[in-house]
Amino acid sequence: MDTPTWAHLDKLRLGKWGEYFAKMAFVRVGLDVYSPEVDDRAIDALVRIPSAPEAPPRFLEIQVKTVRAAKPGYVYMAKRHFPIRTGTFLALVCLAEGSEADLYLIPSLAWRDPAPPFSSRDYEGKKSEPEHGLSISAAILPKLRPYLFQIILPDLLSGTWPDA
Repeated sequence: MDTPTWAHLDKLRLGKWGEYFAKMAFVRVGLDVYSPEVDDRAIDALVRIPSAPEAPPRFLEIQVKTVRAAKPGYVYMAKRHFPIRTGTFLALVCLAEGSEADLYLIPSLAWRDPAPPFSSRDYEGKKSEPEHGLSISAAILPKLRPYLFQIILPDLLSGTWPDA
């Protein structure tokens, strides 16, 4: 198989690829994924996590952002579309030339009391909408390791992660 390369993808294609990759990661582990027909709430996917027969299933609202790992950057989610609550997540897809994609699943609860690389900006008296943000750089990625999809998946499926 060829070495993965992402340099040829423009910003729109990169974002769409990341959305499909994140959704397929959930499908690959046997979860149901629903894609909204209209993207007016910044929800890229709803993920159904089955539970015990007598309990209702859990649903996760997923917003996907895709970044190039070699390029420092910043991703943000409008606060009105990314509330801090148990079922809301950022799926961060990081693409590095010559490597397969890394998927991080970060609960919105990480922004409850944000500390770098997480930020909360209200822009009072400004045009910009209040946002939750995440600074991305090569130095930051190791700090996001606890959020790697394959690391948090068992606790997510069992309902013990994230803590409310």
